[in-house]
Parts: sequence; structure tokens; C-alpha cells
Amino acid sequence: MKVSAFTFIKNGQILGYPFLESILSVLPIVDEFVVNVGESEDDTLEILTKIDNKKIRIISSTWNSNMSDRGYVYGQQKMIAQFNCSGDWAFYVEADEVYHEKDLDIIKNSMELYLNDEKVEALVVNFKHFYGNNNSYLNSPGWYRSEARIIRNTLRTYSPDALFWLILDSNKKGRYPNAKKIGVTCYHYGWVRTERQMNLKSSKVQKYWGKEVANIDYSQIDSSIIKEFKESHPKVVNSWLPKKDGLYLPDPNYKLTLKQKKHRLMIFFENLFGLDFSKKHFKILK
Repeated sequence: MKVSAFTFIKNGQILGYPFLESILSVLPIVDEFVVNVGESEDDTLEILTKIDNKKIRIISSTWNSNMSDRGYVYGQQKMIAQFNCSGDWAFYVEADEVYHEKDLDIIKNSMELYLNDEKVEALVVNFKHFYGNNNSYLNSPGWYRSEARIIRNTLRTYSPDALFWLILDSNKKGRYPNAKKIGVTCYHYGWVRTERQMNLKSSKVQKYWGKEVANIDYSQIDSSIIKEFKESHPKVVNSWLPKKDGLYLPDPNYKLTLKQKKHRLMIFFENLFGLDFSKKHFKILK
């Protein structure tokens, strides 16, 4: 079995991505790691070239700044990296996603377990979305709780906006991959960077989504979905994490949006009936 990991990154340094930690977290269990680096305004490329590991293969690309339709440029950059993968499995690791060392053997063993079972097209991981500080994460159907991150690399796939894959059984129509959950967690740190970095990111990337740049204020959120994290973070990210004590406390006077009120109602029924209403871009095989 050969395993490829891949990612894409642009302006990773100035936008506060833990992209080095992200790569290093899965490097022990992959045979190659393809990094697609866009033209940046910082030292992202130089930082990557200093990693002393022969598994890492760096490619360069130019982003289409005229394309602003629903994140399609992100999908393009994801697929440029994936198209350079040569493994049996392609493991997509976004630049603010880190995996815990305790889960690496489970991930590798799962790929070996399903390698020859062609019904299994993808492997699904759970998500912890950290928010505001290293002690707080979000739990709401408005924030995806699981996602396919490992895809069989012999399939015709494409990604419309980098978040998920579609399988092409024909030339005209895509479907979500058939998948197995493997019981590990992806630690997502995108909302732990400083508000200054997050607003800089927003000003740089919203144009690719056809959205107006809005000011991001971490305090403007439903406090009921913020949960305390009491476990350990991956060792590789500990020096990067901004250390804060206690649960992140948002604005107590914040007024819920209509969507957030809907999510609260969904959470009520989730708790009542043991359901999960979060969006899923895969079909779980029984």
C-alpha cells in the first residue's frame, strides 16, 4: 500500500495557518506529501522548502483571481495537488487541520483494512472545531461534525469547493463517495488564530467565494454551542497554540440570528432522539 497526503496553501505565514504542524502531524504514516503552493506575499514557500524530509514534494500554482464562484478556485487548487498524488489512497489535510499522534496507527490500519474492499471509496474522520482559544470547541449542526478526508486514488473524483469530493460514475453527474467512519478526530484550528489574522484572511479569500468582506468578531456567536475541551492537543501543535485559560466567553448580549435559532432547535431534537443533523458529504456503508 502506498499513501499520499496532499494540501494547498497560499500566504500561510501571514494568515496564521499552522501549515507546518498540519503537514508534520501525518507525515509519519504517508509515503509522500504533495504541497501545492500558490503565489504568496510572505515566506510560505521558503518555510516549506526548509523541511528536511524526502517525503515532501512541493509544486507551484497560480490562482485564478477572476474566478469568484462559490470557492471553485479552492476546488481547483485541491485537485491540482491531488492530481499529483500517486498513492493508493489520497489523504487530504487542510492547512489548519492537525491529527493527534495517538490516532496515526488507527488511520494507517484503516487504510490497510479497506485497501482491497473497492466498495469503500473514502474514509471519514470526526471534527473538533476549536474556537477562540485552545480550551473551547463548537458543537452545532451548523458546523460539520464529520467529513471524508481520505479518498481512494483510483476513482474519478472532483471537488467543487475543496470541502468535499464527488465521484464521477459518468461524465455528467457526480455523487458523494461511499465511506466508512474510522473513529479518529481531525483537530481544526482555523478559528484559533487571532482576529487580526482571521480578518486578513477574510479580505484575501472572500473574493473567491463571491462574498463581501465582513468584519469577523469572535465574540459574536451563540454561547450555547461552545464546549470545554478537556483532552490533550496533538503534541506537534502545542508550541503554535495560543494559550488561554478557561472557556472562551463571547458577548453575553449577542442576539441570535434566525439560522442560529434554527440550529438551537435542531440541537434540542438531536439530544432528544440521539440524531445528528449536521451536513454530510458522504454515504456511510453498512
